[in-house]
Parts: sequence; C-alpha cells; structure tokens
Amino acid sequence: MGPRHITLDARLSLIAGMVGQCASYADIGCDHGRLGAYLLQTGRIERAQLTDISEDSLMKARRLVALLGLSDRVDFRVGDGAKALVGEPEVTVIAGMGGALIAQILEEGRDHLGASRLILQPNVAAYALRRTLVKLGYTITDERVAPDGRRNYVIIAAEPGRAEYTDKQLIVGPVLLDVLPPELEPYAAFYLRVTQKALLGAEKGGDEEQIEALKSEIAIWEEVMACLSR
Repeated sequence: MGPRHITLDARLSLIAGMVGQCASYADIGCDHGRLGAYLLQTGRIERAQLTDISEDSLMKARRLVALLGLSDRVDFRVGDGAKALVGEPEVTVIAGMGGALIAQILEEGRDHLGASRLILQPNVAAYALRRTLVKLGYTITDERVAPDGRRNYVIIAAEPGRAEYTDKQLIVGPVLLDVLPPELEPYAAFYLRVTQKALLGAEKGGDEEQIEALKSEIAIWEEVMACLSR
C-alpha cells in the first residue's frame, strides 16, 4: 500500500488554493504540516520549508512528511518566526495564530521574507494585521472568508507594494469590501455582535474615546450587512 493521500478541511483548502503554484514555499508555525504535505502531494509546490518554534513542535510534521515519503523535498527549520527561514520563499503562509502575533512575526522577520508573497490567516485582530502590512510596505491582493466549524476566518494575500487604505477597509478588508462575497455575511454578523458587546463594556467603564471608536466600527459592520442583504 502506497502513502495515503492528504485531505484538507475547508479552511486549509482555501489557503491551499490561494498559494497556487510555486517552486519554493514556507509555512511558519506549520503545526502538523498537513498543508505543506498536501501542496507537495498535489504538485502545487516543488519544495517546502516547514518551521516551528521548537523541535517538539515540529515532530508531528516530521512524522507526517516521513510517512508520506516526502522528506527529500522538505527542509525543517526550528526558530523564531520568519528568522528561521533560509533563502527567500516564493510564497509564505502564516496561519492559525492571532493577528497581533502574525504582525509581530512580519515586523521582526521582514528582511527574511524579501519579495515573498504572503498568505495570512489570523484567528483574531485582522485589523491590526492589515495596519502592519501597510506599515511594512505590502499591498493586499486578495481576501477570502473561510469556514472553520462554527467560526469564520479571513485569509489575506499580500505582496510587496505601497498601499493606502481607509479605516473601513482596514476593519473589513479592502478586497472583501469591493467584492462583498456571500461568505462575508456570517463573518460580518459575528464581528457586529462582538463589537456591540464590547461597546456595552466600554459604556460601563466610561471610556469615551473607546466608545466612539466602537460606535464607528458598529456602523461599518451594519453598513456591510445592509449591502449584503440587498
């Protein structure tokens, strides 16, 4: 019996589709390594760098890659974020972390990423991540909403290039605002509820600046929901 064929859930499948075809690929914080293994098996990438913060963290990915007979096409790197990379990957994925942590990885490892195209999936704080992308000299080229159980997550593709976005674009996503895909509705509804709950807390605390910021964000999500319902 030959090596098993890797299958991906909806979230990782969407990320894989955004990776496309490339010769060199990196997954920072690769966890189980399923995404990289799938991309190798399906011929979408030629070589992969799979990185994680410790050797123990990489062990699941090492075992999977060996089981599939792909070890000769994978370089495993132990290290802190993008600083673990050797060479400049064509495409770099950072997925399944908080947006603030992804932003920190990008800031600290910007020189190691060079012209690499980024595919980023923050669990939270997409707004902060988009702000950091602009600050570091990236333009957002694509955005999708991926289901993952009862939650929906945004996936952001970016590449080097100067860009300016409004606060509304940074909150919702410039591509998502332009396209308004139906998948945006549950995502927008979730963040509308989260922001409304945060406003109640801010009103109890009496932080006027935070109250005004949250009211502005609520208005943005309400506008998005109204546009999607037309």
